[in-house]
Amino acid sequence: MRSRALVAAAAALLLLSGCAAQPSGEATPEPESPAIEPVIDRDFPDPDILEVDGTYYAYATNSATTNVQVATSTDLESWELSREDALPELPSWIIPGKTWAPEVAEVAPGSYVLYFTATNFRPTYQCIGVATATDPAGPFTVVGEEMLICPPELGGAIDAGTFLDEEGTLHLLWKNDGNCCGLDTWLYLAPLSADGLTLAGEPRRLLMQTEEWEGDLVEAPTLLERDGTFYLFYSANSYGGDEYAIGLATADSLDGEFTKVEGPWLSTEATDGAIRGPGGQDVVDGGDRMVVHGWDASYTQRGMHVLDLEWQDGMPRPVLP
Repeated sequence: MRSRALVAAAAALLLLSGCAAQPSGEATPEPESPAIEPVIDRDFPDPDILEVDGTYYAYATNSATTNVQVATSTDLESWELSREDALPELPSWIIPGKTWAPEVAEVAPGSYVLYFTATNFRPTYQCIGVATATDPAGPFTVVGEEMLICPPELGGAIDAGTFLDEEGTLHLLWKNDGNCCGLDTWLYLAPLSADGLTLAGEPRRLLMQTEEWEGDLVEAPTLLERDGTFYLFYSANSYGGDEYAIGLATADSLDGEFTKVEGPWLSTEATDGAIRGPGGQDVVDGGDRMVVHGWDASYTQRGMHVLDLEWQDGMPRPVLP
């Protein structure tokens, strides 16, 4: 009890001293950079957003009790976390414990497809599986008897993303998990069948790690088309600390060459530490907003943040405090 009293007394003295007038000629200390508070203040990594009839559904990497987390909101600011697992059952050919980076797309009214990363039993790599549901909140049921994408010669595949082109064809993006095995990492794109359950064309390489800030990997692709330009956001470097960051590349067409913007586009440094290790991004509302995850001060959990985007001369810029 004594130690608490001493702390309280010290705090009172500090408060009183802070209220005193500054001595003549003494500079006022600069305020600390404002924090960007997470809208989901718990471990909610690799967020994906789907909007259905005015409700936003956010999906995230597994928790201690669920394979795929899901939360709902009507304004992207106030969220209700579901107690239910969006993917409650895993088949025997998936090793449980690591279900990462979910991506959900609506392939037809009332028909939803979930692409998820999990550990394949044989070959034992992180790979991408597929599941379906009639409700965006789930439960989703795994489809097939094997992973949708699992190239062992490339170290497996992770971090699925989807893109719907102007002709109504859904495409899948992903990263080969080459950094698991000393290989390069590439971001891939391939068209999907109408039901979203199989690839409908050969995968195409988009870009790989080439810049110093990217470290030995690129991952988590997110593709947006706006006013005829294609914007490819991606995460890079080691996810476990401040060096994780978001990059951006652009192309004039879906089958064109993507050119990287000098980066990183969003980083810990760019936010003055307000978001630590930003990544796992998704764009919302046609590119007017973005969700990212970021570490808390103790680097024990990654909460979900929402950022507004400004567009100037055809390029997006995050609005930061």
